Amino acid sequence: MQSDITLSYGKKTLIIDAKCYSKNTQSQYDKRTIHSGNLYQIFTYVKNKTLQDGFTDHEVSGLLLYARTADEIQPDGDFSMSGNKISVKTLDLNQPFATIAKQLDRIAEERFGVSKMNNGEENAL
Repeated sequence: MQSDITLSYGKKTLIIDAKCYSKNTQSQYDKRTIHSGNLYQIFTYVKNKTLQDGFTDHEVSGLLLYARTADEIQPDGDFSMSGNKISVKTLDLNQPFATIAKQLDRIAEERFGVSKMNNGEENAL
């Protein structure tokens, strides 16, 4: 198993696993929930990265990134799983590319505190 994207900046690493389903949530007992298999998968990536690199003062977090569907409920939230931040976000791909890029920039800014500099160049991730 291999994650889709890994971003690192300073002492922070974000592991992203992108998902594209016709339905982003599952129904369990008449309640919409995030696919538990996806949560376990991203959690495994995060824990393996932490152990592999021997991080003690390094923050490793995970993100499940879903493509927006026509469903009324779209995944969005943050969780703490065994000391690691796991987030679930929905990306609206039915937009101009510049808008999609802004959505992705916001994710990086939230996680790393990195924003575009005044001259249009981005801080390295």
